[in-house]
Amino acid sequence: MSATSLEIQIKTLPNQPGVYQYYDAKERLIYVGKAKNIKKRVSSYFTKNHDYGKTRVLVKNIRTIKHIVVETETDALLLENNLIKKYQPKYNVMLKDDKSYPWICVKNERFPRIFPTRRVIKDGSEYFGPYTSMKTVKTLLGLIKGLYQLRTCNYDLSEEKIEAGKFKVCLEYHLGNCKGPCEGLESEASYHRNIEAIREILKGNFKDSLQRFRKQMKDYAEAMQFEDAQKVKEKLTILENYQAKSTVVNPKISNVDVFSIVSDESYAYVNFLQLSYGSIIRSHTLELKKKLDETDEELLELAITEIRQRFNSTSKEIYVPFEVDLGENIKVSIPKLGDKKKILDLSKRNAMYYRMDKMKQIKITDPDRHANRIMAQMKADLRLSEEPRHIECFDNSNIQGTNPVAACVVFKNGKPSKKDYRHFNIKTVEGPDDFASMEEVVYRRYKRLLEEDQSLPQLIIIDGGKGQLSSALKSLDLLGLRNKIAIIGIAKRLEELFYPDDPIPLYLDKKSETLKIIQQLRNEAHRFGIEHHRNRRSKGALTSELESINGVGEQTIVDLMKAFKSVKRIANAKLDELEAVVGTSRANKVYDHYHKE
Repeated sequence: MSATSLEIQIKTLPNQPGVYQYYDAKERLIYVGKAKNIKKRVSSYFTKNHDYGKTRVLVKNIRTIKHIVVETETDALLLENNLIKKYQPKYNVMLKDDKSYPWICVKNERFPRIFPTRRVIKDGSEYFGPYTSMKTVKTLLGLIKGLYQLRTCNYDLSEEKIEAGKFKVCLEYHLGNCKGPCEGLESEASYHRNIEAIREILKGNFKDSLQRFRKQMKDYAEAMQFEDAQKVKEKLTILENYQAKSTVVNPKISNVDVFSIVSDESYAYVNFLQLSYGSIIRSHTLELKKKLDETDEELLELAITEIRQRFNSTSKEIYVPFEVDLGENIKVSIPKLGDKKKILDLSKRNAMYYRMDKMKQIKITDPDRHANRIMAQMKADLRLSEEPRHIECFDNSNIQGTNPVAACVVFKNGKPSKKDYRHFNIKTVEGPDDFASMEEVVYRRYKRLLEEDQSLPQLIIIDGGKGQLSSALKSLDLLGLRNKIAIIGIAKRLEELFYPDDPIPLYLDKKSETLKIIQQLRNEAHRFGIEHHRNRRSKGALTSELESINGVGEQTIVDLMKAFKSVKRIANAKLDELEAVVGTSRANKVYDHYHKE
């Protein structure tokens, strides 16, 4: 379909809220989006210059535009979410994790049973949840069983059958876990009072049950029924302990959803906490795979819609880290301090820990995906034109002004490539001159790579500030590589990153993976350089000490060092020990040198 045909389609779009759909030449749905104004939003795809490659490819593939007009922005959000889930278009965010979740069912019966299930049946029963883990469900059911005596049998306890004596109490009755409604030993009204109290507990409200148990305990104590009073007191303690563990903020904060987002180049993680009477009654983290250059705002809006649908949330207020547009029916709060900020920070911490766990798993199970993610992140963080698959880092070592050396360490796909490490003895510089030394080693390194037609790195890191970076740049200019390889300097004091021709340094987040890899490179270069420097100094000390002895040559020194490992041991060796290694004549010369009176 021609560009003119697309232009006609765009011109006829409405200026109303709704959902737009892009189809390719094979009539496949490739993208779904929502908008306050469909025409304005769709037009922007064709008038803007898109920096992100995948967006350009998407626009190039659009052949047909369809739309659905809705009443409100909230309806647009819900419709967009449902279409993405149903059709999973190629260029839309992928919503991970479609597993079924457990619920707690309060069965629609005369004497309701309470049990866990993953199937929601529309038979008039009540379902609480869904819960994000079976562990939470078991904990709640264990709490309920400890507090209230409910039946576990599946008999049809109709009034007629109970009066006819159709059922007999089971072991649960004799154990004190059930009050025997099957034989009419518990009234329907008494049973339903317990069910009502359980409903409140499942909603996160412990207040009614606590008051009820306190009154019961007091009544039993006044009636001198101390054993019964003790049993109620135990239940009260169980409930108070559970409440203390689950209450994280002010109990006045109720019926609120909390959302936070943590994202990198490829994925986003949105954490959801649901609060009821200050307690977290639900927690879940949703993973979203990015397809285009989606903003955190877009991702969070989509995730909130999905999560609230998935967990049937009817909360009228949500806490989020920044402004999001969710329509007119939800109050959006951005907490800045106090209990509300505390719970938002807790949500973000949950998202971060979830992401860290995912990254650890991926590192083990899918190292390629881990490397790809790190490379994409470094490319974005360091403003590079391509991923730094091959990085080289240089460091000078001229401790005490002697034996100036330099080290070059190499990382490939974010990991050390030790076989490619190189040492340099500084040849053209007299004395400790870091700048001139850096100029020399960078020139030597890349002149050799060019001569041998080896692959060049995508990124060079110089351990040092502006001075060392300028020196390295001189060498790249001489070799004609200035515009072919990205180069940055890292200063030790505040971990600033310096770029050529930019007086303002870049500061990365101290916890960012990009900075950690740069620090690892710098530390490895420093270690490797120090090791070589130490070896040179030791060799220098050895040479000056042993070569000063008349009649002792290089081979004698090598033989002695192989046998004794250090100059100190040679000096302390007995004459017969030296003779066993280098013979009588040379042994006498060495022994006499170290044992002059």
